[in-house]
Amino acid sequence: MGLPTSTYRLQVRAGFDLYAAADACDYLATLGAGAAYLSPLLPSVRGSDHGYDVVAFDTVDGARGGVDGWTRLLAAARARGLKVVVDIVPNHTGVADAAQNPAWWDVLRLGRNSPYASWFDIDWTRSRVLLPVLGDDFTPTELQVSPEGELRYYEHRFPLAPGTEPQAGETAAAVHDRQHYELGNYRRADTEQNYRRFFAVTGLAGLRVEDEAVFAATHEQIARWLRDDAIDGVRVDHPDGLTDPLGYLVRLRALAPDDAWITVEKILEPGEELPDNWPVDGTTGYDALAEVGGLFVDPSAEAAFDGLYCEVAGDHADFAAHVAHGKRQAVTTILRAEVSRMARLAPGTDRSPGGYSPIVEALNELLVAFPVYRSYLPLGSQHLGTAIERARAARPDLADTIGALSARLADPADELCVRFQQASGAVMAKGVEDTTYYRYTRFIALNEVGGDPARFGIAPDDFHAAQHRRQQIAPRSMTTLSTHDTKRGEDVRARLAVLSELPAEWTELVCHLMAAAPIPDLSFGYLLWQTFVGAGLIERERLHAYAEKAMREAAQHTTWIDPDADFEAAVHAAVDAAYDSPAIREPLTAFIDRITPYGWTNSLAQKLVQLTVPGVPDVYQGTELWEDSLVDPDNRRAVDMDARRALLDRLDGDVHPPAIDASGAAKLWVVSRTLRLRRDWPDLFSRYDPISVEGAAAEHAVAFDRGGAITVATRLPVGLERGGGWRDTAIELPRGATDVISGTTYRGTVALADLLGAYPVALLVP
Repeated sequence: MGLPTSTYRLQVRAGFDLYAAADACDYLATLGAGAAYLSPLLPSVRGSDHGYDVVAFDTVDGARGGVDGWTRLLAAARARGLKVVVDIVPNHTGVADAAQNPAWWDVLRLGRNSPYASWFDIDWTRSRVLLPVLGDDFTPTELQVSPEGELRYYEHRFPLAPGTEPQAGETAAAVHDRQHYELGNYRRADTEQNYRRFFAVTGLAGLRVEDEAVFAATHEQIARWLRDDAIDGVRVDHPDGLTDPLGYLVRLRALAPDDAWITVEKILEPGEELPDNWPVDGTTGYDALAEVGGLFVDPSAEAAFDGLYCEVAGDHADFAAHVAHGKRQAVTTILRAEVSRMARLAPGTDRSPGGYSPIVEALNELLVAFPVYRSYLPLGSQHLGTAIERARAARPDLADTIGALSARLADPADELCVRFQQASGAVMAKGVEDTTYYRYTRFIALNEVGGDPARFGIAPDDFHAAQHRRQQIAPRSMTTLSTHDTKRGEDVRARLAVLSELPAEWTELVCHLMAAAPIPDLSFGYLLWQTFVGAGLIERERLHAYAEKAMREAAQHTTWIDPDADFEAAVHAAVDAAYDSPAIREPLTAFIDRITPYGWTNSLAQKLVQLTVPGVPDVYQGTELWEDSLVDPDNRRAVDMDARRALLDRLDGDVHPPAIDASGAAKLWVVSRTLRLRRDWPDLFSRYDPISVEGAAAEHAVAFDRGGAITVATRLPVGLERGGGWRDTAIELPRGATDVISGTTYRGTVALADLLGAYPVALLVP
């Protein structure tokens, strides 16, 4: 037990099960990782690659290797000195296929009389549970009662309540009308859903883990992992969806040994900090991702990118306006059911004949105005105050209604307050991450989970201040650059950061591309060409899949429910043109080739910084080589562990660092040497002190001392080259030191031209 020195995230699924994870433990240990960090392992919906749609809670998923695979993994990890961390999913359960989830099946069969009824957050003021599965052209004859005594709608299966079987000559539709559930059109989910969902996903039903019996039942296997198998930690998925995050985390901490490492997937807005009464070690690192990534974006280019975005996209709205628009769309479309359920808790919610409800309108305004994901009252009362002030200013006509709601929304004992806190996080996630980030495309390197697209880069002084604060308040928190939820891979962002140093060249290229392959939505076209530059000309089908998801998430001209064939065809034609049209492919390829070496510099620099700042660094599977992934499911593609192990073995047979080239060996070298140092010499990473760099190119270096281990990394490499290189720039080392990257020893005042001449990074130890 205890704090890992680092983690390596493995996505465990049928194609890479626990047996494969066990086989990978030798490689992870050789790489230098401190822990195998595993995606969810409880039984999930058949075919699920991610495992967040859990359907049972009492064993290890057989498709992922089962108990035997788990036993093998534990043994392999312990044999190589690796800790084990598991991702857990307390907020929701998979119900898309009712037959796969015994608890949900029983609720559908017995309704409120089911012993599992208390598991689910269902609004029982409606007599039946709405299951929105029927198509637009549904006819009652499509329902069938099977010989096994089930109601069937094509591949969907549903139980029959006792005593409701069909009588002679009776239709399946008549049988349906006697059930505890109602099969409805899929479009009704957004407006009438009467069970709490994970965001707007009807296939994921919210769990009431605030109930001690439900907590115990849904944590049966998790308890065994913590107490019997002595795993070292857990990562808690989506705590913001819970009724009582603090209460849940207190229970979880009591379930675990005192030294278990617990992190939470909590998205912090800029300036926001984790509630200090949560008994956890920190977040899963999106806050660190934003700080590290921003360090390699040139803030001086903001005005140029503002002007370019207005010119090529015709978008004059700032990020805040886009956020408000995206959140408003979320509350009035896909999350209307959640708002309506809250409104029913307040008096006077009847709508006028025209459909207007002041309560609904006021709740919408408050949710749009809420500045962070959620509050945890009484903590976060200032955020509620901000939302109330903003909502009143935006809608003076609703001031009285907002005032009447204010006291209830501030009372943690009021169900309306509880549900508002849960809903605000969903509105932020769907309205901003999953909508605005695909609409506001000024510079998509900044459009990342936990980031702030309005902030164009981070100055070194601000970065140092953030890391000093991290050392003080969150030294056990995770840091990361890539996860299964990031919008694009870390090296895609690193290459995009180069654009901030080449605004004129980028302007010339993108104007040509947008004219040569026009897309009706200029802002989306701008996103698409940035994506090509960041990811490169990767496999065509991957870009098509990304484009489809991105344009439907943006939901401006096409959506998942109502796709616009003409608009989508135009987007896919532009994707094909990048591969097939010489007029597009040739200048695009030339530009990618031009920026790639600078992108490699950024990649190595941001990786070393992430691995050495305060916190527990995570390496997402495969990112020890160059990472060109896009949004999920692209970032969950299979990783060739054998090839990585073979490459690492070759590197370990040489004392000299490899060339920085397309193989990615240079990144593997930096990652392995850094992780091994953190594992073998943890005392060298005990504090945080910025180190001054002096000289003409000082702004192009970032340096800090972690308590013996000194990181020096290059930033803004294009500007460095244009200025004539490092010239007289030097760093004063407090003592003799050896660079674990190059193997060279230095002493006293060291010229950066020597220290960073061959590699853009150095990691110095006494």
